[in-house]
Amino acid sequence: MALSIPLIITIAVIIIFLMIFFHYVPFFLWINALSAGVRISLVQLFLMRLRRVPPHTITYAMIEAHKAGLKDVTRDNLEAHYLAGGNVDKVVHALVSASKANIDLTFQMATAIDLAGRDVLQAVQMSVNPKVIDTPPVTAVAIDGIQLIAKARVTVRANIKQLVGGAGEETILARVGEGIVSSIGSAVSHKSVLENPDSISKVVLKKGLDAGTAFEILSIDIADIDIGKNIGAVLQMDQAQADKNIAQARAEERRAMAIALEQEMKAKAQEARAKVIEAEAEVPIAMAEAFRNGNLGIMDYYRMENIKADTDMRDSIARPQSGGNNKK
Repeated sequence: MALSIPLIITIAVIIIFLMIFFHYVPFFLWINALSAGVRISLVQLFLMRLRRVPPHTITYAMIEAHKAGLKDVTRDNLEAHYLAGGNVDKVVHALVSASKANIDLTFQMATAIDLAGRDVLQAVQMSVNPKVIDTPPVTAVAIDGIQLIAKARVTVRANIKQLVGGAGEETILARVGEGIVSSIGSAVSHKSVLENPDSISKVVLKKGLDAGTAFEILSIDIADIDIGKNIGAVLQMDQAQADKNIAQARAEERRAMAIALEQEMKAKAQEARAKVIEAEAEVPIAMAEAFRNGNLGIMDYYRMENIKADTDMRDSIARPQSGGNNKK
């Protein structure tokens, strides 16, 4: 017998009504809470839907806290933390783990750590199981000028009370690197560092590098030390090269000054020769003028030419012969 259309419509309306009802009034979730011993009403579950709070998240968190014996975890606190943008599941998991490990962690502290952006569950786990952080290679130079490259392993444990406002792993690594550089830099010889690498750990640990951080440093172990460059020799070579360049520059400056002085002397010599040539060119003119004025006679002229010829002959005799050998 086929169902009538009104009956089909009625059944569909009933199904839709039941779906909406069980969505806004999670009846079976309420049954689960009651069976676990958690007191919560259907009205509160319905109001959670209206406040856009997932009832399953809050209810199961309350069930976990109740089974773990946590007294300060209430529905209002969980809802407030969810509406503030926190992770309810991680907070409850962290509280349960801290309770089992006898770590003093309150609900207010756990929610503050979670809202601060840190993983509160991971922090509790690090308090129980310390974490090992490997530092990047740290380069330092001993007093004798030898470069050393050290790697360290830092064992840290989370400090629950310093997680809010405390510095992170980057600060720990920076401080440890600074301590290693200071320790190696104060060593007289690199050989003493290579022979006793634990001296670096002792010096660094005494400085209290974990102050103001979210961690407690348990140990610092030097994993490896390698010898790098001879910085002292490199600096001396650089200084020698710089001195050489300075000396070459000064020599080039002196050579340039000598060339300039030589050019200046040549210019002066050329100027003097020009003046001599100019003076020699004026001699015939002066002699002609003397002839016209009667100040110079023909016999005087011949005597002057004889003296000049005699002088040239004497100069040719006194000048050394160039080229060829003298015959015996």
